[in-house]
Amino acid sequence: MKDKIRGEGITFDDVLLVPGRSDFLPNEADTRTQLTKNISINVPLVSSPMDTVTESALAIALAQEGGIGIVHKNLTIEDQVREVDKVKRSENGVILDPVTLGPREKVSQARELMTKHNISGVPIVNDTKLVGILTRRDLKFLEDY
Repeated sequence: MKDKIRGEGITFDDVLLVPGRSDFLPNEADTRTQLTKNISINVPLVSSPMDTVTESALAIALAQEGGIGIVHKNLTIEDQVREVDKVKRSENGVILDPVTLGPREKVSQARELMTKHNISGVPIVNDTKLVGILTRRDLKFLEDY
């Protein structure tokens, strides 16, 4: 087991910071850390994989700040996949691979997608061109055509 441990680990309680002048500016500080052999993170911030702590919302927030959130295991495999998918799809606050509908799809299909993916809006695209966005608020006023 010792051959797998990379080095000594310390926690907040192990360090005392003495106030004083610094030789570099805050934006010049490098806070990157190696999480695993192949994964580094920009900020040494990792959330606990507890069901009361980390689901997609916190994991997304930490990722946006350079840290990492570990989704807890007290979910079904399907729910874990959905939580991780939400995090992966929201890289830098931008959804990279949005769920979309065509302009001729039914309102019921939009409702179903919003519920399934826990999203508040669906881009409407004609081929690859964005022609509108349908939101939950819009659905309040629409019938299923």
